[in-house]
Amino acid sequence: MLILLTSFSVLHTQRVQAEEYWPTGVTVESGNAIVMEVNTGTVLYEKNADEVRYPASITKVMTVLLVLENCELDETVTFSRNAIDYGQANGSSHIGCDVGEEMTVEQCLYATMLVSANDCAYALAEHVGDKLGGGYSGFIDMMNKRAKEIGCKNTHFVNSYGLHDNNHYTTAHDFALIAAEAYKNEDFQVICGTKTYVSPPTNKHKDPYPYHNQNNLLYPYKFSQYLYEYCTGGKTGYTDPAHHTLVTFAEKDGMTLVCVILYSISPNQWSDSINLYDYCFDNFQVFNITENETRLKESEDKEYGLLNEAGTYLTFDKNAYVVLPKTAEFADAQVDMSESDSGAQIVYTYDGREVGSVRLQPSEELKVEYPLQETGKENDPDIRVIKVNLWYIFWILLILAAGYLIVKYGIRFVKDYYVIRHKYEARRRERERFRRVRRKKYGRRKRDRLFR
Repeated sequence: MLILLTSFSVLHTQRVQAEEYWPTGVTVESGNAIVMEVNTGTVLYEKNADEVRYPASITKVMTVLLVLENCELDETVTFSRNAIDYGQANGSSHIGCDVGEEMTVEQCLYATMLVSANDCAYALAEHVGDKLGGGYSGFIDMMNKRAKEIGCKNTHFVNSYGLHDNNHYTTAHDFALIAAEAYKNEDFQVICGTKTYVSPPTNKHKDPYPYHNQNNLLYPYKFSQYLYEYCTGGKTGYTDPAHHTLVTFAEKDGMTLVCVILYSISPNQWSDSINLYDYCFDNFQVFNITENETRLKESEDKEYGLLNEAGTYLTFDKNAYVVLPKTAEFADAQVDMSESDSGAQIVYTYDGREVGSVRLQPSEELKVEYPLQETGKENDPDIRVIKVNLWYIFWILLILAAGYLIVKYGIRFVKDYYVIRHKYEARRRERERFRRVRRKKYGRRKRDRLFR
């Protein structure tokens, strides 16, 4: 960590002098909206994004994400009485499954995402909950726990399909985080981007069941004028209290955007999404960090403590990028370092917004063990680089400490040894003298008795 922080200390101190500008000006009719770049988390546009609203059926995005994270696509889902009763209640959208009907997880996922089948969403949640030992309520707990892990602060779920409940709510910003996390799953991308799907016959129904995606930006389900060529998927929603809700994804020019619309009156959810996408694609661009970070390359030619004559001690994702207005250059983004238990990362900000980040990793060269030595660069004899292996330093310090203790206590032992030996010799001489004196006295008494 010390090496990483030292290596990028020069980047941390360089600040942007140019005036920063963030595009504004697009008009949105819906009550709440946000556009976020999926891979960087950069918010390009927001309107009342932190206001609490009801999500309706876009709830199923979280349901599908958890199912994909905990199930194989070929697992069998058996529909219970609860799945039928709750999933088909109050005229909600469903595909008319029967009790005991069997479908694969994959078939249920397509029905959930394309035609918003509540009975399938309930059956999937029940299947995962039973599999993990918590039942349907356990799955709902998983939804709320996963939302907090993703970073949601004002989201709470009470069901897996989105029918209205006062305690079932979210915000546009929170749901953009959920949708972005889901879109990073390749299976989710495929499913939500499928225009039509035919579900095969089941043990209860002999005829195949065709599904058509209700996302009009992707497929002309009801309207053809809202088809959007860059749309790659999404999920619709509607209840009377929630009004129309919509989450969609679009990709263009290397950017992957998620747009969340809440509390909208149809057809504003479609037109607002298209306007927002066009606005963001027209006004923002991406910069690959590896290809544009010249400040790092410049620092390699200076004595900034890289501790490596080869010049490559740090590695990071070569696909990482930042998102900036088209009026800005990559060098306009400010660079900061952040630390956490998981390591260090470079964080790029612009106009007070985080526009990208990349986690730093030690390169393979850091893993090569070198003894403490000093070498000179062949191309610059005035620059000398010290290669450091911390383990060698540790053992050297340990040996020095042990040597110091041995010398210190060895000298004390020698001194004590001579003192003890002197005392012992003195006592021995004293005892010997005492024995001689006793022998002399004894001899005198013996002579005195003989001549008396």
